[in-house]
Amino acid sequence: MPKTKRSKNTQAAQVWMILRKNPVFMIGLAILIVLVFCAIFAPQLSKYNYLEVNLEAAKQGPSAEHWFGTDDLGRDIFARILYAGRYSLSLGISAVALGMVFAVLVGAVAGYFGGWVDNLLMRLMDVLSAIPGLLLSIVVAAALGNGFGKTIIAMAIGNIAALARILRAQIMSVRDKEYVQAAIASNCSSARIIVSHIIPNAIMPMIVNATSRVGGSILFASSLSFIGLGVQAPEPEWGAMLAQARAYIRTYPHMLIFPGIFIALAVVSLTLCGDALRDAMDPKLRR
Repeated sequence: MPKTKRSKNTQAAQVWMILRKNPVFMIGLAILIVLVFCAIFAPQLSKYNYLEVNLEAAKQGPSAEHWFGTDDLGRDIFARILYAGRYSLSLGISAVALGMVFAVLVGAVAGYFGGWVDNLLMRLMDVLSAIPGLLLSIVVAAALGNGFGKTIIAMAIGNIAALARILRAQIMSVRDKEYVQAAIASNCSSARIIVSHIIPNAIMPMIVNATSRVGGSILFASSLSFIGLGVQAPEPEWGAMLAQARAYIRTYPHMLIFPGIFIALAVVSLTLCGDALRDAMDPKLRR
């Protein structure tokens, strides 16, 4: 066991050394840290209440008083963007995390037991895969209704199939290893073998893929809010802010530009980190 832990620690150290030397990863990580910092410390970074309506200050452009201007109700856009980051980032991360939970259950059972169980579960995953992720999220969100938790569930379902397939493939390559066969010979239960011996040695590729999916989930969340199926007013969310400001795209473009920039920054930073992590996990690069 100590040897296995040392091996995993060594592998993690090698991956981190590769990532530290990758400027693309460091740029993505820096942007992500700034976004998370802004979301956490939103009350300290803005003096305005993100829900406070001030019709006398409505539709003002960027200024020293209102850095990003104000919206149609006179609310400070900078303050709303900071608080919206809490919703958007939480939605993206939570949706992928919940999708991973279900994917682990499906992928582990299918990959370990094989046979008709594998065929049944993979056919179900085929059905999910046949529907575009955004369309599937829209259908589920429309069926469940609006709300933060319901939006997470809607987006999580769209992530299950791909993640489950990745884990299943890894488990099928691991289940015949000597340490798994030794556990079987020791009369360990299937649940213990899967949880203690197989998943820890097969889950990393799924985690790498999931990291890349967080950016897409944030974009999905923004899309759902844009069409009225995500976070509802007056709570701020980047996509919802775009939806509320679309009527002013010609006259007051700043109301759309700044939320759009933050969506782009979040998606790009997470994509850069995910791609760099995937490359760093390539055994050829760790030699």
